[in-house]
Formats: sequence, structure tokens, C-alpha cells
Amino acid sequence: MSKLTDVPKRILIGRALRSDRLGETLLPKRIALPVFASDPLSSVAYAPGEVLLVLSIAGVSAYHFSPWIAVAVVVLMFTVVASYRQNVHAYPSGGGDYEVANTNLGPKAGLTVASALLVDYVLTVAVSISSGVENLGSAIHFVVENKVMCAIGIIVLLTLMNLRGVRESGKLFAIPTYVFVAGVFIMIAWGAYRGIVMGDTMHAPTSDFEIKPEHQGLAGFALVFLLLRAFSSGCAALTGVEAISNGVPAFRKPKSKNAATTLALMGGLAVTMFCGIIGLAMATDVKMAENPAKDLLHNGVAVGSEYVQDPVISQVAAAVFGDGTFFFVLLAAATALVLFLAANTAYNGFPLLGSILAQDRYLPRQLHTRGDRLAFSNGIVLLAGAAILLVWIYDADSTRLIQLYIVGVFVSFTLSQIGMVRHWNRHLRTERDPAARRRMIRSRAINTFGAFFTGLVLVVVLATKFTHGAWVALLGMVIFYGTMSAIRKHYDRVSEEIAADEGPSDDSVRPSRVHSIVLVSKVHKPTLRALAFAKLTRSDRLEALSVSVDPAETKALKDEWERRGINVPLKIIDSPYREITRPIIDYVKGLRRESPRDAISIYIPEYVVGHWYEHFLHNQSALRLKGRLLFTPGVMVTSVPYQLQSSELAKERAKKRQEWNAPGAVRRGPVDRVRPKEPNGKR
Repeated sequence: MSKLTDVPKRILIGRALRSDRLGETLLPKRIALPVFASDPLSSVAYAPGEVLLVLSIAGVSAYHFSPWIAVAVVVLMFTVVASYRQNVHAYPSGGGDYEVANTNLGPKAGLTVASALLVDYVLTVAVSISSGVENLGSAIHFVVENKVMCAIGIIVLLTLMNLRGVRESGKLFAIPTYVFVAGVFIMIAWGAYRGIVMGDTMHAPTSDFEIKPEHQGLAGFALVFLLLRAFSSGCAALTGVEAISNGVPAFRKPKSKNAATTLALMGGLAVTMFCGIIGLAMATDVKMAENPAKDLLHNGVAVGSEYVQDPVISQVAAAVFGDGTFFFVLLAAATALVLFLAANTAYNGFPLLGSILAQDRYLPRQLHTRGDRLAFSNGIVLLAGAAILLVWIYDADSTRLIQLYIVGVFVSFTLSQIGMVRHWNRHLRTERDPAARRRMIRSRAINTFGAFFTGLVLVVVLATKFTHGAWVALLGMVIFYGTMSAIRKHYDRVSEEIAADEGPSDDSVRPSRVHSIVLVSKVHKPTLRALAFAKLTRSDRLEALSVSVDPAETKALKDEWERRGINVPLKIIDSPYREITRPIIDYVKGLRRESPRDAISIYIPEYVVGHWYEHFLHNQSALRLKGRLLFTPGVMVTSVPYQLQSSELAKERAKKRQEWNAPGAVRRGPVDRVRPKEPNGKR
């Protein structure tokens, strides 16, 4: 890579890291929490609002069901966390749900889980960024007026941060995440103190509004369906929980224990914040509507299309701290920032899962390799591209995007827990130690309940969200499943086709003869070099081949050939239609038909140029010809390079680049120097 492009790359993502520095990128729990749990922690900024939005269909009277929905979400959260704590101990290699399902339920179940997770990771980025833009837009109108471009810009920025590496990006994300968590807890504590101890009456900005119900007086099955739909929307708080089980290899040792501890801490923080915000929303009389322009009434009049509906957390903060106060602004900024950074859960989960799938030959092999900063760069870029496409299609509208959400999560939850039940059953058949059997039976009971509960929620989510957009997520899963199946079949077919036979085969048998052909256009230095090299290979038969498209040039070539006394037969092929590639291909195929056991070696003189634009001026015929010859069995193609003067200049430039030191390289010292250990054993 030229110095011109290398300098910006190093500025953006930092200097390249050696492979033996991978251990230095492992995460302690205090960094792993914001890296892997920022998604479920930040989802409390929009999950309570989604519950109230759905309940508003039946009017304000349905809001009194929200605490019970919150309790159901809490039970589900603790169930999932307890279940995944078993996963990280049993499967610490980082495959997560995919590895569990693939090992215990078979490749089809594993591929289904992988498809669900890949779709959900893309949606995590799109939903988090869109919701963050909407939160930021409540304070900065320019953002909400240009939210699609702002969302795309933030995705690009987040992509660059992750290309710098997991550990480095984790440090950047830790502070906003902890500020957000602290801000929410302060808001809950201060709101509870004001309401319970001081007896203050707090009012949200929408407390004076009225809701025009779309369906008033719902009862029976209709009410149950509405509550189930509200519950499924609240389940958005569980998104990203599985990322910790997928990211166990990124933790410091003991990996499984640290991952399980992080899971428990994440679950406790998330449910506390979720319940606290729901409680304060009820206490401050927050009003939300799916169509606020028509369904929100102020003094009996619809608020109109110019009204911007602020998220629940912003309204609660305005009621507790006061609109425009320091803590209100701090929490609003932290909420917007942590929602942007919540996408980092997907930026860690998607590339890692993509690498595992590539290793299993379900995705292109390029996704398996690490980039300059020891991150899976290709997976990061692929995730960013897919998320940008979704944001653009859905106009960065989190309410529309969230309808596509969580389907994939509960598909992976359910299949993973079923797989864990089979895992414990298999081990219980061989385990004889009573203490170990008791632990396994307890773990199996937890996973069994988790499989039942998440399976039930999956049915609810599909039933209540299918027509509202969940079908798009299912379609995405089907597309991923079909694509990965096709890629695996291709790799398997190629692997089977190129596998070496145990005994002698046509590929290992020596050809009867080698017929060498040097392609000639005119007699010049590249041609003479190709002829000299071809003679050195000692072929059974050697000839020069030229295509006649201009009689005068062909006559000049023959005369020069005879004048120089070149002792290689020159064969001229007439081309009345002035084609070059087809006559050569036809001639070679004719030789193959005459002597199928002969190998044909073709030497093509080529120029080596030093500037990118010179490639358009040279070697085009050679490239087309090589492309066609690749599909001709028994034909070997050899390029004989001839370096032009511009290539020598390029060589000098390359030498100077090798001697160039990147900014700070002199201070850091040579990159291959082993860093000395500190007295405490840390590097």
C-alpha cells in the first residue's frame, strides 16, 4: 500500500498489531460490561416507551397493566440470564447459541440460530442508532430533521472505532455507559425520594395530554392480545443478552467465570432500570401514542404533525430533574450516546460469529481473518453496510424498525436452551459423581424452564408482530439460511473435487510431452526474454505463435524473425475478423484434441509498469487471453515479466516507504521488540 493511503489508515485505525499481541486485547469485567452489555442496558431507554405505545391503543386506562408487564419482562430476563450462565460454563469457546444448537441439535438447527443472530445483530445497530438519533433530536432539532444522514454518519464513525480493536473501543465506550447507568439510578432514587419522602407531585411534559384510543373498551381476547403485544415489545430489553456467551473468548481468564459474573451484573442493572423507568412513567403521568399527531390531544385538540414525541426516559427526566437542568441535559446526552454505543454489542457479536461460520465454511473465508488491529475487519464492514441499508430504507424510524426486532433473539434463545437440555441429558448418561450429577440436574432444570419460557415468548412475538414487520426479519433469516447453505455446498463440492486421490490419478501422472508456445506480437526485448525462458524449460516442442490482423505487420514480423535467425519455429494464424483471443483458444483446443495426454505451456510476455494508470494502457489482451485459458484443461499459463523504467521508479518509492517511520514509531521503538514484563507479571 502506498504511503499516500497508509498514513490516513494509520491515523483512523492505528498502527498494525502483531498476532502475538492478541492476548493484550482481552477484556477485564469492567470493560467487558459496556462492550458486551451496552445493548440490553441501553434498551431501557426505549423498551418502556414501546410498552406504553402499544397500551395506548386502548387509551390511558390500559396503562395500569404496565407494572404487570414489567414483572413478566423481569421474570423473563432473570430466566434468560440464569440459562446463559449455564451456556458460558459449558461452551466457553465463543460459539454461543450457534455452537450449542449445532453440537446438540444438528447443523440445520445451528444454521437457523446463526441466521437469526446475524439478522438480529444488523437490527441491533439500526435500532440503537435510530433511537439514539431520536433522543438526541429532542434537544437538537437539526439532528431529527436530518436523522437519516446523521444515523449513517454515526454508523460510519462507530465502524472506524471498532476497526481500531475491541479493547481500545471498549475503553471509549465504558465512560458513557457508566454515566448513563449512574444517571438512570440517580433519577430513580431522586424521583422516589421526591415522591415518597418529600411528597412532591411530579408531572411529565405530556401529563396534561389526553390519548384518543383507537379501540376503546377492549375486553376478552382482544385485551389479552393487546397485553401480549405490549409484553413482546417490552421484551426488546432482552436484546443483546446472548452477546456475552458469544464473546467469552474476549474475556480475561478465568473466562467462563468472568462472563457469568458480567451476565449477572448486566441482568440486575437492566431490570432495575427498566422497572424504575416504568414506575416513574406511571407516577409522572407520561402519555405516549403510536400516532401522536392524531391520537394525542391537548385541550381537546390534536397536537398535529409538528409535534415531536419525546422518549419516555426524556419525559421522566424532565419531570424528576426539571426540563433543561444540568442532570436532565447530562442524562439526555448520556442516553443518546449510550444508544449509539449500544450497537457495539453487535459490532463484537456479528464479526465473531461470522468468523466462526467462515471457519465452518458457511460464509466466505475472508470473514475468518483478523485485520491490522486484530479485529475481524471484514465482518465489521459487512455489518455496517447492512445496517446503513436498513436505516436508509426505514428512514431511521426506530418505531418501524423495532417491529422487525427480537424475533431472531428468541429463535436463538429457544433453540439454544433446547440444545442445552440435550447437552445435560447426554452428560448425565455417563456421569457417576453424585455432586456433579446434582449440578447438572440443577442446570438442566434451569435450561428446561428457559426453553419453555422463551419458546412461549417466541410464539407470542410471532403472533403479535408478524403483520407489523416481523415477517421482514423472518425473510432475512430465510435469505441468510439459504445463502449460507449454498456457500457450504460450494465449499464442500470444491473440497471433494480437489481432494488428492490415494492412488495414481490423471493429475499425478506425468504428461507424455510438453508443448510450449510463446505468444509473439513483434520482436522486442519482452519477446526475446520469453523465448529465452521457454528454451530453458526444455520442452518437447517449442514454437512461437502470432495472430495476423494486419498483413504488413505480419510480413515485418516474419522478415525480422528470419533476419535475426531465431531458431524457434514461428506459426502465424490468420484472423480475418481481427480477433486475437479466439484464434489462439481455437488453436490450443485443437492441439488438445490431437494429443489429450500432452501438456501445453503458454508463455505470455507482459510489461511491469509503475503507475496505476499505465495498467489501462498495457497487458489488456494478455489479461483477456489468460482469463479464457484458465477454463481450458491441460493448459498452463506463464507470465514472463519485463520491467519498464516506470517500475524501477516504483521500486525506489517502495524502498523509501520501507525506510519511512510512522508518527510515534521512533518513540515506541521497533514493533518486533518483545515488551519486557513488569514485576507484577503484567505486560
